[in-house]
Amino acid sequence: MSEFLRILEDEVQIVALAFMATVYTIRLIWMFRFKAGKEITKPVGSPRVGVAYSMMNVAMPWAMESARKNLSFYVQFVIFHLGVLMAITATLILPYWPEFFESEPIVRIFQLFMGAAFAVGLIRLIRRITSPVMRLISTPDDYFSVALLTAWFAAGVFAMPNQYEVSEWPLILFFGMTTLFLIYVPFSKISHYLYYPFTRYFLGKTMGHRGVFPRKKGGEKPAGLE
Repeated sequence: MSEFLRILEDEVQIVALAFMATVYTIRLIWMFRFKAGKEITKPVGSPRVGVAYSMMNVAMPWAMESARKNLSFYVQFVIFHLGVLMAITATLILPYWPEFFESEPIVRIFQLFMGAAFAVGLIRLIRRITSPVMRLISTPDDYFSVALLTAWFAAGVFAMPNQYEVSEWPLILFFGMTTLFLIYVPFSKISHYLYYPFTRYFLGKTMGHRGVFPRKKGGEKPAGLE
Protein backbone atom coordinates (compact mmCIF):
# COMPACT_ATOMS: atom_id res chain seq x y z
CA MET A 1 0.00 0.00 0.00
CA SER A 2 1.33 3.42 -0.95
CA GLU A 3 1.71 6.17 1.64
CA PHE A 4 -0.85 8.26 -0.24
CA LEU A 5 -3.56 5.58 0.06
CA ARG A 6 -2.72 4.96 3.72
CA ILE A 7 -3.09 8.67 4.54
CA LEU A 8 -6.30 8.90 2.50
CA GLU A 9 -7.83 5.94 4.36
CA ASP A 10 -6.74 7.09 7.79
CA GLU A 11 -5.80 10.68 8.56
CA VAL A 12 -7.88 12.27 5.80
CA GLN A 13 -10.99 10.36 6.88
CA ILE A 14 -10.48 11.34 10.52
CA VAL A 15 -10.16 15.04 9.61
CA ALA A 16 -13.27 14.85 7.39
CA LEU A 17 -15.24 13.09 10.13
CA ALA A 18 -14.14 15.71 12.66
CA PHE A 19 -15.28 18.46 10.28
CA MET A 20 -18.70 16.84 9.82
CA ALA A 21 -19.10 16.33 13.59
CA THR A 22 -18.19 19.99 14.21
CA VAL A 23 -20.77 21.25 11.71
CA TYR A 24 -23.42 18.94 13.16
CA THR A 25 -22.65 20.09 16.69
CA ILE A 26 -23.00 23.74 15.69
CA ARG A 27 -26.32 23.03 13.95
CA LEU A 28 -27.69 21.15 16.95
CA ILE A 29 -26.65 23.94 19.34
CA TRP A 30 -28.42 26.44 17.07
CA MET A 31 -31.52 24.23 16.84
CA PHE A 32 -31.84 23.78 20.61
CA ARG A 33 -31.81 27.53 21.11
CA PHE A 34 -35.44 27.54 19.96
CA LYS A 35 -38.11 26.66 22.50
CA ALA A 36 -40.48 23.84 21.61
CA GLY A 37 -44.14 24.74 21.34
CA LYS A 38 -46.54 23.55 24.04
CA GLU A 39 -49.96 22.03 23.59
CA ILE A 40 -52.73 23.98 25.34
CA THR A 41 -55.55 21.72 24.23
CA LYS A 42 -57.06 18.91 26.26
CA PRO A 43 -55.17 15.63 25.57
CA VAL A 44 -57.14 13.13 23.50
CA GLY A 45 -54.44 10.48 23.11
CA SER A 46 -51.06 9.51 24.58
CA PRO A 47 -47.97 11.58 23.70
CA ARG A 48 -45.69 8.68 24.71
CA VAL A 49 -47.46 6.24 22.42
CA GLY A 50 -47.42 8.85 19.69
CA VAL A 51 -43.65 9.31 20.02
CA ALA A 52 -43.03 5.54 19.89
CA TYR A 53 -45.28 5.21 16.84
CA SER A 54 -43.60 8.14 15.10
CA MET A 55 -40.08 6.83 15.79
CA MET A 56 -40.95 3.37 14.43
CA ASN A 57 -42.81 4.72 11.40
CA VAL A 58 -39.83 4.06 9.13
CA ALA A 59 -40.15 0.32 9.89
CA MET A 60 -43.92 0.25 9.27
CA PRO A 61 -44.59 0.54 5.53
CA TRP A 62 -48.32 0.02 6.12
CA ALA A 63 -48.37 3.31 8.04
CA MET A 64 -47.09 5.32 5.06
CA GLU A 65 -49.42 6.21 2.21
CA SER A 66 -46.72 6.02 -0.46
CA ALA A 67 -45.72 2.50 0.62
CA ARG A 68 -49.32 1.32 0.87
CA LYS A 69 -49.98 2.46 -2.68
CA ASN A 70 -46.69 1.20 -4.10
CA LEU A 71 -44.70 -1.25 -1.98
CA SER A 72 -41.79 -1.12 -4.43
CA PHE A 73 -40.99 2.39 -3.16
CA TYR A 74 -40.45 0.98 0.33
CA VAL A 75 -38.38 -1.94 -0.98
CA GLN A 76 -36.18 0.55 -2.84
CA PHE A 77 -35.90 2.65 0.32
CA VAL A 78 -34.70 -0.37 2.35
CA ILE A 79 -32.20 -1.52 -0.30
CA PHE A 80 -30.82 1.98 -0.78
CA HIS A 81 -30.25 2.58 2.91
CA LEU A 82 -28.77 -0.88 3.48
CA GLY A 83 -26.30 0.00 0.74
CA VAL A 84 -25.44 3.20 2.60
CA LEU A 85 -24.92 1.19 5.79
CA MET A 86 -22.65 -1.30 4.02
CA ALA A 87 -20.61 1.46 2.36
CA ILE A 88 -20.12 3.35 5.63
CA THR A 89 -19.17 0.13 7.41
CA ALA A 90 -16.63 -0.63 4.70
CA THR A 91 -14.95 2.77 5.12
CA LEU A 92 -14.44 1.99 8.81
CA ILE A 93 -13.25 -1.60 8.36
CA LEU A 94 -10.96 -1.34 5.33
CA PRO A 95 -8.29 0.89 6.97
CA TYR A 96 -8.18 -0.78 10.38
CA TRP A 97 -9.27 -4.39 9.87
CA PRO A 98 -8.45 -5.30 6.25
CA GLU A 99 -8.30 -9.00 7.16
CA PHE A 100 -12.09 -8.91 7.47
CA PHE A 101 -12.38 -8.75 3.69
CA GLU A 102 -10.09 -11.71 3.09
CA SER A 103 -13.26 -13.82 3.24
CA GLU A 104 -14.77 -14.00 -0.25
CA PRO A 105 -18.36 -14.58 1.00
CA ILE A 106 -18.15 -11.39 3.08
CA VAL A 107 -16.81 -9.45 0.10
CA ARG A 108 -19.66 -10.77 -2.06
CA ILE A 109 -22.29 -9.80 0.54
CA PHE A 110 -21.00 -6.22 0.67
CA GLN A 111 -20.81 -6.08 -3.12
CA LEU A 112 -24.34 -7.47 -3.44
CA PHE A 113 -25.89 -4.84 -1.18
CA MET A 114 -23.95 -1.95 -2.68
CA GLY A 115 -24.60 -3.20 -6.21
CA ALA A 116 -28.34 -3.40 -5.46
CA ALA A 117 -28.22 0.11 -3.95
CA PHE A 118 -26.46 1.30 -7.11
CA ALA A 119 -29.33 -0.08 -9.22
CA VAL A 120 -31.90 1.61 -6.98
CA GLY A 121 -29.93 4.86 -7.20
CA LEU A 122 -30.12 4.72 -10.99
CA ILE A 123 -33.87 4.07 -10.83
CA ARG A 124 -34.35 7.01 -8.48
CA LEU A 125 -32.23 9.32 -10.60
CA ILE A 126 -34.04 8.38 -13.82
CA ARG A 127 -37.42 8.80 -12.12
CA ARG A 128 -36.43 12.21 -10.80
CA ILE A 129 -35.38 13.28 -14.31
CA THR A 130 -38.29 11.81 -16.27
CA SER A 131 -41.21 12.43 -13.89
CA PRO A 132 -42.75 15.92 -14.33
CA VAL A 133 -43.86 15.94 -10.70
CA MET A 134 -40.39 14.95 -9.41
CA ARG A 135 -38.72 17.55 -11.63
CA LEU A 136 -41.03 20.20 -10.21
CA ILE A 137 -40.03 19.52 -6.60
CA SER A 138 -36.35 18.68 -7.20
CA THR A 139 -33.43 21.02 -6.59
CA PRO A 140 -29.87 20.82 -7.97
CA ASP A 141 -28.85 19.36 -4.60
CA ASP A 142 -31.33 16.49 -5.08
CA TYR A 143 -29.84 15.51 -8.43
CA PHE A 144 -26.26 15.90 -7.25
CA SER A 145 -26.82 13.95 -4.01
CA VAL A 146 -28.51 10.99 -5.70
CA ALA A 147 -25.94 10.90 -8.50
CA LEU A 148 -23.04 11.10 -6.05
CA LEU A 149 -24.46 8.38 -3.81
CA THR A 150 -25.07 6.14 -6.81
CA ALA A 151 -21.50 6.61 -8.05
CA TRP A 152 -20.22 5.98 -4.50
CA PHE A 153 -21.96 2.60 -4.41
CA ALA A 154 -20.35 1.65 -7.71
CA ALA A 155 -16.93 2.69 -6.41
CA GLY A 156 -17.53 0.62 -3.26
CA VAL A 157 -18.28 -2.51 -5.28
CA PHE A 158 -14.88 -2.32 -6.98
CA ALA A 159 -13.03 -1.35 -3.79
CA MET A 160 -14.37 -4.22 -1.68
CA PRO A 161 -11.80 -6.90 -2.62
CA ASN A 162 -9.20 -4.53 -1.09
CA GLN A 163 -6.60 -5.74 -3.55
CA TYR A 164 -4.35 -2.69 -3.44
CA GLU A 165 -1.38 -4.83 -4.46
CA VAL A 166 -3.11 -5.25 -7.84
CA SER A 167 -4.39 -1.67 -8.23
CA GLU A 168 -4.96 1.12 -5.72
CA TRP A 169 -7.28 3.17 -7.95
CA PRO A 170 -10.58 1.54 -6.82
CA LEU A 171 -9.70 2.26 -3.19
CA ILE A 172 -8.45 5.77 -3.96
CA LEU A 173 -11.69 6.54 -5.79
CA PHE A 174 -13.85 5.07 -3.01
CA PHE A 175 -12.13 6.91 -0.17
CA GLY A 176 -11.80 10.09 -2.22
CA MET A 177 -15.57 10.11 -2.71
CA THR A 178 -16.06 9.27 0.97
CA THR A 179 -14.03 12.35 1.92
CA LEU A 180 -16.15 14.48 -0.42
CA PHE A 181 -19.30 13.11 1.20
CA LEU A 182 -18.17 13.80 4.75
CA ILE A 183 -17.52 17.42 3.85
CA TYR A 184 -20.57 17.91 1.61
CA VAL A 185 -23.28 15.99 3.50
CA PRO A 186 -23.72 18.47 6.42
CA PHE A 187 -24.74 21.13 3.88
CA SER A 188 -27.01 18.91 1.77
CA LYS A 189 -30.43 17.32 2.15
CA ILE A 190 -28.69 14.04 2.94
CA SER A 191 -28.24 15.41 6.46
CA HIS A 192 -31.96 14.77 7.12
CA TYR A 193 -30.97 11.76 9.24
CA LEU A 194 -29.43 14.14 11.79
CA TYR A 195 -32.84 15.67 12.47
CA TYR A 196 -34.85 12.45 12.28
CA PRO A 197 -34.94 11.69 16.05
CA PHE A 198 -35.95 15.27 16.88
CA THR A 199 -38.56 15.78 14.18
CA ARG A 200 -40.14 12.38 14.79
CA TYR A 201 -40.17 13.00 18.56
CA PHE A 202 -41.98 16.34 18.35
CA LEU A 203 -44.31 15.16 15.60
CA GLY A 204 -45.20 12.03 17.57
CA LYS A 205 -45.66 13.98 20.79
CA THR A 206 -48.01 16.46 19.12
CA MET A 207 -49.99 13.92 17.11
CA GLY A 208 -50.17 11.56 20.09
CA HIS A 209 -51.52 14.35 22.29
CA ARG A 210 -54.19 15.10 19.67
CA GLY A 211 -55.08 11.43 19.23
CA VAL A 212 -53.92 11.25 15.60
CA PHE A 213 -51.05 8.84 16.30
CA PRO A 214 -51.10 5.89 16.30
CA ARG A 215 -53.26 5.43 13.24
CA LYS A 216 -56.45 3.55 14.00
CA LYS A 217 -56.99 0.11 12.49
CA GLY A 218 -59.82 -0.78 10.15
CA GLY A 219 -59.95 2.64 8.57
CA GLU A 220 -61.41 4.30 11.69
CA LYS A 221 -60.92 7.99 12.10
CA PRO A 222 -58.28 8.95 14.69
CA ALA A 223 -59.58 9.93 18.06
CA GLY A 224 -60.55 13.58 18.23
CA LEU A 225 -61.43 13.81 14.53
CA GLU A 226 -64.88 12.21 14.68
